[in-house]
Amino acid sequence: MTARADFDPDLLEGFLAKHFGAADRWELQRIAGGQSNPTYFVTYGPERMVLRKQPDGPILRGAHAVDREFRVMSALHPAGVPVPRPILYHDGPEPLGTPFYLMERVEGRVFPDGALAGADHAERRALWMALADAMAAMHAVRPDEVGLADYGKPGNYFERQIARWSRQWQESRSDPIPELDRLAAWLTANQPEDDDRISLAHGDYRMGNVIFHPTEPRVAAILDWELSTLGHPLADLGFCCMAWHTSPEEYGGLLGLDLAALGLPTESQFIRRYMAGNPGVAPLTTFHKAFALFRFSVIWVGIADRVRAGTAAAADAGTHGAMAKRLAIRGTDVIDGAR
Repeated sequence: MTARADFDPDLLEGFLAKHFGAADRWELQRIAGGQSNPTYFVTYGPERMVLRKQPDGPILRGAHAVDREFRVMSALHPAGVPVPRPILYHDGPEPLGTPFYLMERVEGRVFPDGALAGADHAERRALWMALADAMAAMHAVRPDEVGLADYGKPGNYFERQIARWSRQWQESRSDPIPELDRLAAWLTANQPEDDDRISLAHGDYRMGNVIFHPTEPRVAAILDWELSTLGHPLADLGFCCMAWHTSPEEYGGLLGLDLAALGLPTESQFIRRYMAGNPGVAPLTTFHKAFALFRFSVIWVGIADRVRAGTAAAADAGTHGAMAKRLAIRGTDVIDGAR
């Protein structure tokens, strides 16, 4: 067994033995990367699983909601949406110190950067199109038909989200970021009229949060449902389109790259592919792109706050302390470019 766990592995082994019986094989390995919920590969007898838990220490209200991750996957898996099969959810602090859940380990490929450096040149466009297709399929599910009618508040999604993330930014002890203040004010003043469109909003839908089939350009599993809620489909689409407005150094974006030479689609091509699978959705606008960058910037503010508190999930989180400001600057670039 190998592990760099934030809990006593022996306690987990005892828990697994209680639920699955004795096993002659037991391995635990922390998955590198990730800034949120600590994640581990768990092999116990014939079971190949992934464990997700809340980080230790104080957390912001509503953050690191592993119970919501488990609930939404439990609803979507029978509906045919590509998500890992949920196995078990455990509430309460014992034995690992925080709540956690287990899900199946889906085999396949993960690409951490939008440029898809690890994929064949000829396949890159198809992988991006598959990402759009899976998002459209996810948004086509009616929450009330899969037991998620009460998964969030319906209507006025962007108004509520702007208020939520603005409040989180105001309550942070991070250094001032004037660009983030400007984005919050601009978004408040430029909200589109609510069109009553309601879907499941993943909240962190991007290239690095899906597993592709080992050999085919299709999504085998959508991961990291921590921020999911009832929302608007254009929130996810705008978030995914951040790749075309951020650089490779800014969480693996595409800005500044020669897309055609690299076999990558343009933003408009990606949007058209999504719209073909979800034709009733209103057009994506500057507002949705700016909102995505504002929200992601505030998320990184929260990461920086956890670094100071010593509870960040990733060992290298401190190296990304400036990410919030860089994303906020990209957001102001988006609204300035629309003038």
